[in-house]
Amino acid sequence: MAFWRRKKEEFVSLGLNKSATAEPVRDDEPQRSVTVTSPVERLPEQSVAAPSPWQTSVLGLDLSIEQLQAREAALQQEFSARFRRAVAATRESLSEKIDSVFAGAKQIDAALLDELEEALIAADIGMPTTMHVLETVRRGISRKEIDDIEKLKNAIKSELLAILHGAERHGVASETSVSETISPYVMMIVGVNGVGKTTTIGKLAQRIKSEGNDVLICAADTFRAAATDQLAIWAERTGVPLIQQKQGTDPAAVLFDSMKAAKARSSDVLIVDTAGRLHNKSNLMAELEKMKRVAGREVEGAPHETLLVVDAVTGQNGLEQARQFLKIAGVTGIVLTKLDGTAKGGIAVAIAKELGLPIRYVGIGEKVDDLVVFDPEQYVDSLFE
Repeated sequence: MAFWRRKKEEFVSLGLNKSATAEPVRDDEPQRSVTVTSPVERLPEQSVAAPSPWQTSVLGLDLSIEQLQAREAALQQEFSARFRRAVAATRESLSEKIDSVFAGAKQIDAALLDELEEALIAADIGMPTTMHVLETVRRGISRKEIDDIEKLKNAIKSELLAILHGAERHGVASETSVSETISPYVMMIVGVNGVGKTTTIGKLAQRIKSEGNDVLICAADTFRAAATDQLAIWAERTGVPLIQQKQGTDPAAVLFDSMKAAKARSSDVLIVDTAGRLHNKSNLMAELEKMKRVAGREVEGAPHETLLVVDAVTGQNGLEQARQFLKIAGVTGIVLTKLDGTAKGGIAVAIAKELGLPIRYVGIGEKVDDLVVFDPEQYVDSLFE
């Protein structure tokens, strides 16, 4: 299974266990006051994630089509199991409550629908989404299409899937929508401090690199020294070069140097960290707009994605953060972190419904390969299995 791909290759690398040594930065890259961190030494062994069933490569191996297909199926099965574990708390909150609603009920009546409403809201699916789902259920009941718990669950599943797929018609649902002739593919990462933005960037860099892409990270959150320090650790851990400048430098200047370096290296992907300040929205808006102009001048259509990182544990507060960033940052998609740590994983549906944005990636654990592409079918099936 490919994590991230624009290149049209017959087989896709899943080699998370490849060497973490980065290529040296070319001499013709713009230097100015920029620092290019290109790690060549590994961190202590305990800081490197242990190998997982995902850590394999199918490129360059003498395998038959049948063997490759079997390996792909095994990886898919492992992914499905991990995803089910990640949403277990939400499943218990939602599916089991629905079961209990029907346990002693002989018919679907107003009281039962009220209990169903409470179950959906408890999973943080949100009031607007819950009302939309219940309206569909009521129509099904009136038409005699829903008369038992399985039909009810199927109706709810169908509505949740329709919402998630509907959101994919907006924003950016796939990196393959951008021609592979455009390089680098620029991803701007936004979000308030503390939601896991830096960790997400590190995991994205590692996973995209593991698919055979040359990746570069731009440390454009120059107002928070800790952000650059954390990115440097991830750069060291993953072997992905980091472009940084001294604290307080104009973020657009760091991005400009990063764009030049990415083009000089023929990098496939440039991941850009940004400031996470919401308390001064006007300044943040001006800063992000300037960065977008700089990126657009250097590469056609850049930034190609602006991903908002949302902590699933924060629930409806995370949704409100998303609304704020949507106003000022031109967000094209969502990265939902810590999905495995909450019983309110229904926030994914609430975001898709209320913001009309696709969920691009989700965090389902602490390891480097626990950031996965969001699969609506897998998500909904895992909630109701």
